Amino acid sequence: MAIRKMVKIDEELCTGCGDCVPACAEGAIEIVDGVAKLVADNLCDGLGACLGDCPEGAISIEEREADEFDVNAVEERLNKNREQPIAQPTTPARPAAGMIHDHAHGPGGGCPGAKMIQFDNPSPVEIPMGGGDAVPQPSMLRQWPIQLHLVPPTAPYFKNSDVVLAADCVAFAIGDFHRTYLKDHSLAIACPKLDSNQDIYLSKLVSMIDEARINTLTVMIMQVPCCGGLLQLAKQAAEQAQRKVPVKQVVVGLRGEILAEDWV
Repeated sequence: MAIRKMVKIDEELCTGCGDCVPACAEGAIEIVDGVAKLVADNLCDGLGACLGDCPEGAISIEEREADEFDVNAVEERLNKNREQPIAQPTTPARPAAGMIHDHAHGPGGGCPGAKMIQFDNPSPVEIPMGGGDAVPQPSMLRQWPIQLHLVPPTAPYFKNSDVVLAADCVAFAIGDFHRTYLKDHSLAIACPKLDSNQDIYLSKLVSMIDEARINTLTVMIMQVPCCGGLLQLAKQAAEQAQRKVPVKQVVVGLRGEILAEDWV
């Protein structure tokens, strides 16, 4: 037991809408007798990713004595949830059928902040030569969510795909990140300096390699020293995984220049 941050659910305010359930990437919340409840202390990382998904403001963060966060228990819980039949969602039909592929993400609610969504890739637009007005470039993002705490490691968009694992700042530094690096790739982003509870990152990367059977992993980091932790995390996952996948590092300068790009 330890004193640490934990999710707190006010059952007086909770209406049982279930929006918090898919928002919890660890599967720590479920609807019981019409209200949201924390399944077990060791499943909650205390990050509070579910806070913004409660329309009633019934979720908060408190510091209290609780069991330590257990990555293995989370994986066991998620695997158990995957094996259970998933009820068909009753959300309204989405416009432009075929453009968005909405994958169920467990029971309760349909919050777009955490629900798995797979996008059709747009056709690339060529930039005209010889000046003239700039042509807006389409996004090459293939899925939602993208933050490593939120992405399910065995989501359909990861299976047999080439994956980019990028530090948060990378896309803002590289002017043509979408066209050069994101096109035809699935994405996960993380910050090795500011993100908490990174133990689960290692577990998710191993699952991507062994269960989603990704083809390649490209790790993109900034040249600052703290970013190296993301590359080390990817290397550790590649070593622990039963399958072997090629891992590439891309080091980006503060002005967006590529300082190094090689397989490790």
